[in-house]
Amino acid sequence: MNQQKERTTMRIALTGADGQLGQAIVETFARQHAVIPLTHDALELAHSSSVAVVVNTSADLVIHAAAYTNVDGCAREPEVAYRTNAMGTHYVALACQRLDVPMVYISTNEVFPGDQRRPYFEYDPPRPINAYGQSKLSGEQSVKDLLNRFYIVRVAWLFGGQRNFVRTVLRLAETVAPHGLTMVADEIGSPTYNYDAAAALLQLVGQPFYGIYHFVNAGHASRYDFARAVLRLGGYDHVQVHPITLSDYQRDSTPPPYSVLANTAGTAMGITLRPWQEALAAFMERAGLAKQA
Repeated sequence: MNQQKERTTMRIALTGADGQLGQAIVETFARQHAVIPLTHDALELAHSSSVAVVVNTSADLVIHAAAYTNVDGCAREPEVAYRTNAMGTHYVALACQRLDVPMVYISTNEVFPGDQRRPYFEYDPPRPINAYGQSKLSGEQSVKDLLNRFYIVRVAWLFGGQRNFVRTVLRLAETVAPHGLTMVADEIGSPTYNYDAAAALLQLVGQPFYGIYHFVNAGHASRYDFARAVLRLGGYDHVQVHPITLSDYQRDSTPPPYSVLANTAGTAMGITLRPWQEALAAFMERAGLAKQA
């Protein structure tokens, strides 16, 4: 039993360990592997010194979850987005090259333009329409250029941490309930629970089937649909939600209107994620956000 455990346990360096997905990965992976958490304080992604930091972990696998994920901030500061998300990933990939270990790169649905009405498959050609998506796609390219063993895992609309769409909707319901909320009805994506994505990653890294994966909860929703579900579970059915269009909502970034991801590669390996509605209910129950019966 101990010999089997020794063969399957890996030393895993994790960037972005203090982020929304990173925290879920730490908790999920720690049951089976030795996780080496690298937070923002330990790793300056935009600097080449990050190569040595990752190499010094002597990891068997590196999961690169750190990123500049403020999409509007990326639009305002595209150079910062490029240095962090593109060059930062380049440095992490160089470290994996020196260690001769596989890399997991967490990418995004926003590498796609959102100009179709069917879910995007793993090998659909990316064509980002904003600075965030472009910087993350540049990171994907660095991983492909530098490494032979890699998993590029695209996630979308993550929730489950302390700062996310779910908590924002509930906060707005408390503060502006008399006036109702306005939510975009023509931006459609794949809401994804961070712990479900982490569990899928745990299944993936134990198998040498490298390539591109889409790990999102099953189904799709508009921001309007998503908000309505949050309000219902949170006991705010009385709060009105007014649908608006993307063109009505002024922001710095241009999100893809339809960026639903299809989990075809993972499903072929037996890695599936439950419907987003079930995942949302589980999160809100776990976080004490659900209405008590």
